[in-house]
Amino acid sequence: MHPVVDVVLEPGLRYTETIESGAGNRSVRYCRLVANQDTPVGELEVHSFRWRFGAVAVDAEGIGGVEIQPSFRRRGHMGRLLRQALDGMSRRVNVATVSSGIQGVYEKFGFVTSVAEGHLDMRVRDLERAAAAAAPAAARVRPGSTGDLPAMVNLYNATHAQRPWTHERPAYWNRLVPQTTWRPGSEILVVEAEGTLAGYAIVAGRSFGDSYFGLTVQEMAARDTSIALCLLADIARSAWELRVSEFRVREPLDGVVGRLARRLGCAYQQEFPPTGGMMAAILNRSELLATLEPELRRRDRGTAAVDAAMDELAGGELIPDSGLLVRLLLGYSSAADVSAFTASIPERHRRTCSAWFPGGGTAKLPVPYAHTLDRY
Repeated sequence: MHPVVDVVLEPGLRYTETIESGAGNRSVRYCRLVANQDTPVGELEVHSFRWRFGAVAVDAEGIGGVEIQPSFRRRGHMGRLLRQALDGMSRRVNVATVSSGIQGVYEKFGFVTSVAEGHLDMRVRDLERAAAAAAPAAARVRPGSTGDLPAMVNLYNATHAQRPWTHERPAYWNRLVPQTTWRPGSEILVVEAEGTLAGYAIVAGRSFGDSYFGLTVQEMAARDTSIALCLLADIARSAWELRVSEFRVREPLDGVVGRLARRLGCAYQQEFPPTGGMMAAILNRSELLATLEPELRRRDRGTAAVDAAMDELAGGELIPDSGLLVRLLLGYSSAADVSAFTASIPERHRRTCSAWFPGGGTAKLPVPYAHTLDRY
């Protein structure tokens, strides 16, 4: 592979970027530091995708697989590598993400934790009580296959179309976990109703030695709650066969599955880490806000005061902290949170900011959520 970028940083140290084929035939940009012509110092991967801020999807890039060779550690090479990679990313996109940030590291480069980890704990007994009404007359559950993926992608995008942080999946998407000797891989269940795919669940196979003995549903999507109940009832029967009384569903609380789970009875486990985890950074503030202006106007159908607030937001006078801004745009934080801890929102813009930044889990802005199979 010929590098698309090849820069001498200092005598004996080069920075290169190459574009190579990654998992699922996706193109991945590899950013590397090389010493003395061909000695590997460190590398990271840059992944491209479409990323949701509510009703608008933007081009974004994510950093993953950061590694420095042991003999070159503690010399500042990780910082050099990240700064070079971020400089290149800022020329292509306006926002960057980290799927699983190391605690206390990425804040130095402008990233902030922007999504809380959460999952539903479903009790089999609760589902049994509702099983009689689980399936519409014309619906049936069957094992799925990769041939169902195009219809699953369409349903996923429709179900989570306005969910912040969600990746907009392309038609060729396939991030299923392959089966190996010590890992069963992803199992697909689909529901057909009226001749079309109306719902699906992807169940994670349990790895050898996994401390969690039970079932985990990596994701679900359903046309409505009756289809979701049909799927959950089928998974509950599998749970009994494994002699477990509950199972995990990795879905947000305000989606179709989450709303059904609340009605049936469930526990929702959520964690807000102080650092690390799923992180984001704004690379080009004014350009990102120009793209997101239709989304902010959707959240606030307000008056001419919105124009003045937009100008001040893009210029940095309003919400000058870009780390706080990306949390507000995604719904991790709300204008009420800002007002409770700082005095950074002027009185003249508080009504507008309350509409722009209601926090996730409201009618205008769903909870931000990162589905496991879109992480890298």
